[in-house]
Amino acid sequence: MNAQDINSAWTASLKRRLAVNRKDGTLLVWVPSGEFEMGDGQGDNCPKHKVYLDGYWMGVYCVTNRQYGRFVKEGKGREPDNQEWKDAAFAKHPVVDVSWDDCVAYAKWAGLSLPTEAQWEKACRGPKGLIYPWGNEWDEQKCRNDKNKGSEQTATVGAYAAGVSGYGTYQQSGNVWEWCVDWYGDKYYTEQGVAKNPTGPATGSRRVRRGGCWWNGGASSFRGARRNDYDPAYRFGDLGFRLVRMAS
Repeated sequence: MNAQDINSAWTASLKRRLAVNRKDGTLLVWVPSGEFEMGDGQGDNCPKHKVYLDGYWMGVYCVTNRQYGRFVKEGKGREPDNQEWKDAAFAKHPVVDVSWDDCVAYAKWAGLSLPTEAQWEKACRGPKGLIYPWGNEWDEQKCRNDKNKGSEQTATVGAYAAGVSGYGTYQQSGNVWEWCVDWYGDKYYTEQGVAKNPTGPATGSRRVRRGGCWWNGGASSFRGARRNDYDPAYRFGDLGFRLVRMAS
């Protein structure tokens, strides 16, 4: 995709409804209510099935080090497990080394919430239900991954504009894995069959993460329907988050 195409993609996204969360400056884009096909059938834990979601506002970008720094400065949360988050050079990079509980605490402070994995997937795959945010073919140049990161790890949250989703979200494939609010259930979508606003199992031991990251190299890790899970206490340099707000 050339510069003109990138410009056109961003201009199209700006025509959609956008909002800014006053507390932390999160830019949100409107994802309308309706049914979509969740899952791509490329794994036992992601069968194709219809899900209806009420409309919601989705974070265009992951939460950055700069944003998270305000949260820490106000004494509301603990620092990430790295020193780079304080460096001005990394201010626009996604905050990493934060646990699921850290992210929930930030979301509460900001007046927002973590997305359900259904909300996350719908925003990632766009109105057309694509395999990747940008289309149905893998392209390693459209997201941060092990093949193009060079000596770096994360990229700024506004990088890789060619990989923007149909709803206007950035880097839902690559850069960092993203925490979702749900408990992980391997058979949740086959056994429970929740067809409207699913929120995951009532209990569990591991939380959902989505999206692939800078050290993944295989195309499968970056699919919009790819489901993964981690111990909610886990903090590492490949794991961040973005936020949502419900229509109300």
